[in-house]
Order: sequence, then structure tokens, then C-alpha cells
Amino acid sequence: MEEDRQPARRPGGRSARVRAAVHQAATDLVAERGYGNFTVGEVAARAGVADTSIYRRWGTLEALLVDVAITWLTTTSPIPDTGSLEEDLRTYAANVARDVTGPDGLAVLRLVIALSSAGEAGGRARDEFLAERGRQLQGMLDRARERGERPPGGMEILDHILAPMYIRVLFGLGPLTPGYVDSLVDHLLLSLARSTEPH
Repeated sequence: MEEDRQPARRPGGRSARVRAAVHQAATDLVAERGYGNFTVGEVAARAGVADTSIYRRWGTLEALLVDVAITWLTTTSPIPDTGSLEEDLRTYAANVARDVTGPDGLAVLRLVIALSSAGEAGGRARDEFLAERGRQLQGMLDRARERGERPPGGMEILDHILAPMYIRVLFGLGPLTPGYVDSLVDHLLLSLARSTEPH
């Protein structure tokens, strides 16, 4: 009887597998064809599910792709807690570099850009993506402030660290080497130090 009850203690197991398969299928199609060049039916076929399952769960292809982008963001680039703002920034930057150059990173970045120009729903997707990235960073910055450090603002991290990496990846402008990623953090810390110097 105990074995008979085992599956019941893992609700959502199949649902989670289906979601992961659909997400991967959609990501692969974005990478291969670009946004707007495939259908829900093609995502379903590649994921091995019925297209009605996708419509029932997400409603539209755009809603699915928004979920893909947000899920990728929230499950990659973990926010470090090293006890030091500088080490947090260096570790975080290294995590982002690893993830955006990983197998799905470029596809998801292209997807967010495409969605951002795809009408109201796309604009919401972009806003959700950026808001989630902001929420992730804020915890790290709040901890630094509680330790008595003077952290940068979220937009400064975007301008000095994230944007340069995203641009390099999107346009194929060179590898994100550890030295390059560290130099981005160095520039941010230097800018921060200059802004807090007495005049």
C-alpha cells in the first residue's frame, strides 16, 4: 500500500516535466528560427505534448514565451551572499557571464528583445524581465547597506556590468573572459568610490 501511495506524494511531477519540455522546445525554436517564426503546434510537436495542453496552460504563444524568459532569469545567475559587496558583485558578474553564454542564454536575450517590440504583451514581458532582475539585485544591495557598505544602485549595475555583457553576447563582440568580467566590476567600484569622495 505504501508504494501505491508514493506517486500521490509528488503532485505536479508530470506537470513540471511537461513545462520543462515545452520551455526547452520553445527556447530551441527561438534559437533556430527567431521570434515569430514558429507556432504553438511546432512547440507542442517538439515537446511531445498536445497543442491543446499549451493553450490550456498558457493561452497564447506570447504568454508561453514570457514564462520562458522569466523562468530562465529566476533560475539562473543566483545572487551571492559572500559577506562583501565587492565579492558579491564579482561572483554575480561571473554567474551572469556563465549563464548568458550558456546553451540558452543568447536565445533568451534575443527573445526578450523581440518581445519588447511586440506590442503591449511584449512590453509587459520586458518590464517583468527587468523587474525580476531588479528584485534579485536589490536583496544583494540591501545586505551590503545593512553591513554599512555603500552599494551602487540597480541601474548602475545594469549600466556597468549587465549591459556590456548583454551587448557583447547579442552582437558576438568577443568572449566574456574572466578578466573582462572582472574589469566591468572594477570600473563600477571605481565609479562608486569617486562618487563618495569628499569634494
